[in-house]
Amino acid sequence: MPISPELAAEMQVLRMFDTSTSQSGLKVHSDASPDVIAATRSLFEKQLTTQIDGGYLTPLGYECSVHLQQVIQILNSKPLL
Repeated sequence: MPISPELAAEMQVLRMFDTSTSQSGLKVHSDASPDVIAATRSLFEKQLTTQIDGGYLTPLGYECSVHLQQVIQILNSKPLL
């Protein structure tokens, strides 16, 4: 399954959230790039964030963001061989 530009943008936005605390949100302003604005809106429509312009992660969004960060960490690690 290829990663579309829209999906890549959504993953970039999810990576911006600080998963070490539930008190940290994100605000995407109207002067952000159209890709970021569209990705943020899409995450809200998928019920991963609380606001159309960011807000906080929902429980599902938090889980998704944590897993995404784990995948990135694994893929960026050096092989043990």
